[in-house]
Amino acid sequence: MSCFSCFKPEKKMKSKGMEAREVTVVKKHGASLKNSESEKLPCVSSDHKQSSEAAANTEPHNGSPVTARTGKKFTFRELATATNNFRSDRLLGEGGFGRVYKGQLENGQLVAVKRLDLSGFQGNKEFLVEVMMLSLLNHPNLVSLVGYCSDGDQRLLVYEYMAHGSLADHLLENTPDQVPLSWHIRMKIAHGTAKGLEYLHEKANPPVIYRDLKSPNILLDNEYNPKLSDFGLAKLGPVGGKAHISTRVMGTYGYCAPEYIKTRQLTTKTDVYSFGVFLLELITGRRAVDSSRPECDQILVKWAKPMLKNPSRHHELVDPLLRGDYPRGDLNQAVAVAAMCLQEEASVRPYMSDTVVALGFLAEVPSGYKEKINTVPQNKQDKDPSFTGSTKQDQRSFDRQRAVTEAIEWGATRQKQKAQIQEKTSHLQGIVAPTETNRL
Repeated sequence: MSCFSCFKPEKKMKSKGMEAREVTVVKKHGASLKNSESEKLPCVSSDHKQSSEAAANTEPHNGSPVTARTGKKFTFRELATATNNFRSDRLLGEGGFGRVYKGQLENGQLVAVKRLDLSGFQGNKEFLVEVMMLSLLNHPNLVSLVGYCSDGDQRLLVYEYMAHGSLADHLLENTPDQVPLSWHIRMKIAHGTAKGLEYLHEKANPPVIYRDLKSPNILLDNEYNPKLSDFGLAKLGPVGGKAHISTRVMGTYGYCAPEYIKTRQLTTKTDVYSFGVFLLELITGRRAVDSSRPECDQILVKWAKPMLKNPSRHHELVDPLLRGDYPRGDLNQAVAVAAMCLQEEASVRPYMSDTVVALGFLAEVPSGYKEKINTVPQNKQDKDPSFTGSTKQDQRSFDRQRAVTEAIEWGATRQKQKAQIQEKTSHLQGIVAPTETNRL
């Protein structure tokens, strides 16, 4: 693997986030994954050494070493030129790291350029984490890093350009002239996001805890394929038999798992809870926290809990903008997946791989569904006059729903069995510790 060489900024950067990260739940602060090794990649002081060693030992399950795909190192002048000197009409959005601009490189490639706000909440540490993470990780549902800039105090990240922007733009901040996301596009986004998390949790080695799953961090391409972005809070998961890692509580209020807030113990199941909140957002069209609503309705999970437990009230959860245009059976399955992810007890929440299986069925567009919205092609009508109500179609829909239910039930059973085995093992270990001779 190529190595990350350290650099010292010409001027010491001051970041409000360095103090703010000491507090409890914050919007966009902190990270603890430090630098790894890759060619000419910036790093900070020696307090990052421990995570550097962990990242350097990152290997996939097949045992072959991970190769860092460090993007191009741009000069500040190159990125200023690409964004027309960061003109306001190129502004795509703004977050905890800073502002994001649309740019075009010399080769014609469209990119999104994220520029660090020197007086903002995030700083060198988050910049470092993001460059390292996106250099080591590669998946269709993770945003691609094109390059970075670390000239002097300037910190910029260059990503592939995502034509449809963030999910929040379409789901939570849509204007009257915007067409609402259809049910199947929402399930497609949920499925793709779940696959991205599955990769981080179960295929990356060591596992990665994303820690900041929310609608503004999910970017959409031309075909509404979702990609996870903003890895500034990401952290390497527990390794060596450890069940969790202890860290300060970081993330966005409304998405954080209750046990993480109480104990500061971080696991992949923390992300699973956040995914449950995210899935509720897709179903309801409501924000995780909305201070503009009555006090009892401001927290999405708290508002939805009575309806999650009562199937006869599931329809009350649905985004009114869908105008009732969704498969009733699919709604029940999607709500069931969200409820599983939002379990208070972390060990009972499903693995993301189980969630991917369940949502995979919901993301499929049943033949005939589009025709209920748009005009049915004449040749299809001629071949099957009762196309939308055929027995064959009903059977296919039933089989699909049954498969989803079985996947969810299997995931729940798997979790309970694992918890029972762990409890039994702990109990036996407390009674007698077998010697190495007995093991052999």
